Amino acid sequence: MGQQEKVATSLAGAVSEEISASLTAVDAELARRYPGDPGTRQPVHTVYVPGDVFEPGTLRSWGDQALAALDEHAPDAAAFAAVLGIPEELAGPVHDRVRAKLEREPVEDLRIDFEDGYGPRPDAEEDEAAARAARLISEAYANGTAAPYMGIRMKCMEAGVRDRGIRTTDVFLTGLIEAGGLPDGLVLTLPKVTYPEQVTAFVQLLEAFEKAHGLDAGRIGFEIQIETSQSILAADGTAAVARMIDAAQGRATGLHYGTFDYSACVGVSAAYQASDHPAADHAKAVMQVAAAGTGVRVSDGSTNVLPVGPTEQVHEAWRLHYGLTRRALARAYYQGWDMHPGHLPTRYAAVYAFYREGLEPAAARLAAYVAKAGGDVMDEPATAKALSGYLLRGIDCGALDTAEVARLTGLTRADLDAFASPRRGDLTVTAP
Repeated sequence: MGQQEKVATSLAGAVSEEISASLTAVDAELARRYPGDPGTRQPVHTVYVPGDVFEPGTLRSWGDQALAALDEHAPDAAAFAAVLGIPEELAGPVHDRVRAKLEREPVEDLRIDFEDGYGPRPDAEEDEAAARAARLISEAYANGTAAPYMGIRMKCMEAGVRDRGIRTTDVFLTGLIEAGGLPDGLVLTLPKVTYPEQVTAFVQLLEAFEKAHGLDAGRIGFEIQIETSQSILAADGTAAVARMIDAAQGRATGLHYGTFDYSACVGVSAAYQASDHPAADHAKAVMQVAAAGTGVRVSDGSTNVLPVGPTEQVHEAWRLHYGLTRRALARAYYQGWDMHPGHLPTRYAAVYAFYREGLEPAAARLAAYVAKAGGDVMDEPATAKALSGYLLRGIDCGALDTAEVARLTGLTRADLDAFASPRRGDLTVTAP
C-alpha cells in the first residue's frame, strides 16, 4: 500500500458553507429550468388529420393503406431493402418489424387539425367538429383503439383567429372532461408562435380551464410549433424560442419545426423547401440548443412529396422520405411529421434500421462501461446516458426487444432508465 499520505486543509468548513449558500438560488434555478428528460416515451412521428376527416377507423385505415402500399410496391423483404438500400442482414428483421408495427400500432401520435389542414369554417361547424373530436378520442381511449398520444392543433394566438382558437380549445377540452376526463396521452399543439407573450397567453387559457374544473395546476401541457423566423431570432437579437420555453412555465412538452411555413417565412422558394435546407438546419439547431436539458423535446418537420402513383414514383418518394428520416435521427431529431399513409413504411423502416444496426455496438459499449472494462473507446457518464437513451427509444418504438437488450447488456429496463435519467448519487444496477 505504501506510505499513508497526510491530508491537510487550509480552509475552515464555514467557507464551503458560505459558497453553498451563495449558490442556493443558482441551484434552484438550474433545477427549475433544466430538469432533464422526463423519461417518458417520445413518439417517432406525428400524423395530422383534418378535423372534418378524422373518423373512428382512421388509425386502422392508415395502417391498412400502408400495408397495401408495401404489398403493391415492395412485396417482400428483399424488394423493400433494395428500394431503400437497407443492408442484407437487416432486410428481414426491418421488414418483419415494419409490417408488425403497421398491423399493431400504425400511428404513435395523432393530431386532429383545426389549423392549416382545416382552414376557416363557420363557427357552428368548427364547434361541432371540436366536440366530435373530443368524443372520438375519448371513445378510442376507452375501447383500446387510441394511439399512444392524441390531441388537437388549434388555431394560433394571432389576432385574426385568436378567439376561434381559444373557443376550439375550450370546446375540445370540455368535451373530454364531460366524457370522463383528460386522457394521459393528451397533447395540444399551439401553432405559429412568434412572441413569447403568445405562449404566456395560452398558459393563461389553460390555467383558467384547470381552475374551472378543479384540475391540478399544470395538468395540461402543450407543444410549441416553430414556423416563423421571429420565433428563432427575435427583433432584439435574442433566441426567442428559449424565452418561449420559459414562458410556458413548465408546460411545454415539445418544439415542432414547421418545414413549409418557416421556409416560406425566410424566403426559400417552393422547389427548395425541405427539412434538409440550410435554413431548416439552422432553425432546428437553435431549437435543439434552447431545449437541451429542459425536458422539452424537438421534432423535425415533414416532406410534402407523397408516395403515390406508379411504382417508380412511389420508390423515389420512399427513398427521399427514408433518407430525410435517417438524416434527422443522426442529428438527434427523434420525431417528425408524416403526412400520408404511404410515409409510414419508410418512417418505421428508417427508425428500425437506425436502432437495429446500432444495437450491438451500443449494447457492448454500455456493458463495458458498467463493467468498467477497457475497449477502444473510453466512455463517460454522459455517454452512458446517451447509450441507454438510444436503447430505450429503440425498445419504445418496437425496433428492439427488451429481452435482446437485456441479453446483450446485462441490464434491466429499470437500469436503462436509471442511466438515461440519473439522479445524482442514486444509480443502482441490478441483474436482469
